[in-house]
Amino acid sequence: MEQRFAFTMAGAGRRAHAFTMAEILLSLTIIGVVAAITLPSLTGNINERTWNTQRKALYARMSQAISLMPAVNGYGTLKEASSESASDAIDTAAETFVTAGLSKVLKINNICSEKLEDCGITSQINTLGGSQLVTPVTMSALNNLMVGSRSSSHDKMNILDTKAAAFETANGESIIVYYNPNCIGSLNEMPLGAGGGYYVAPKVCANFVYDLNGTKGPNTVGKDIGFITLMYPSDPKIVAPYPAVNQLGTQYPIKASGGNMTASQACTAYDSEYRVPNIEEAMSLFVNKNLLKGASSEFSGMYATTGLISSVISWRIDANGQLDDHNVGVAGNVWCIRR
Repeated sequence: MEQRFAFTMAGAGRRAHAFTMAEILLSLTIIGVVAAITLPSLTGNINERTWNTQRKALYARMSQAISLMPAVNGYGTLKEASSESASDAIDTAAETFVTAGLSKVLKINNICSEKLEDCGITSQINTLGGSQLVTPVTMSALNNLMVGSRSSSHDKMNILDTKAAAFETANGESIIVYYNPNCIGSLNEMPLGAGGGYYVAPKVCANFVYDLNGTKGPNTVGKDIGFITLMYPSDPKIVAPYPAVNQLGTQYPIKASGGNMTASQACTAYDSEYRVPNIEEAMSLFVNKNLLKGASSEFSGMYATTGLISSVISWRIDANGQLDDHNVGVAGNVWCIRR
């Protein structure tokens, strides 16, 4: 005989029937299924908010620290090997930048130059595009267009490769440093007219790839992993763009007229919180392009920014890392960011 739970209603001399055991179990099962579906989403949202708060706090601390440094270039020794097969290359640039410079103005618990994993650095990074990237341990591994010798009609670059160093902050972040001790210049002046401006690489003094929670995971760009870029030795600027999406020019042509979308419209059309990066943020995206997609071939388009030089001329960075003026009516790729 089926067992039922009953209770006596106050003021009523009759029995009222409650749920059966089967009904209770069914209700609990439904609650469990709903919880299993919704809890990961809720947890993910909490993590996203936590990471976003940590990211902004780290950027504020780094910005304040950099402003207190007497110089951001010239640290360490960087010398080529006597031959390609020789092992006598001297490279203390990134390590010295941290030990003799940054550690004086930022609370740092641990500094690593050989075994970066001792500072909580993961061996692989999940890129924004979903692929896996072996954690770069040199500037060239981060972006091979950041080293070497090239020249344009307005600029030259001759940057030796540097090995990365790492450190742990007092707040628990693990950070890799890619350093160019010979960074130069600014963008106070820009040639108008077609082509051949400046290279991004010489303007970059340091690039930081941070992991907010060390090796715990998910070790993914746009979540617990991000980047901060320091540019210009005089009046340095530091930016931390939060990459969102790559809007392809074939889908959203960058046109100033004719009914097509501008770069800004292409970003806000995708999401109202998305914005076109300014020129320094676009430079940072270029430096860390392999962390975004994991393949250089997928990063062949230009970067449109909001920094207009005139009513019809804007900045752009081409696939080779050359930065020059460009007509805003030419189609290309747009990387959108969140701030």
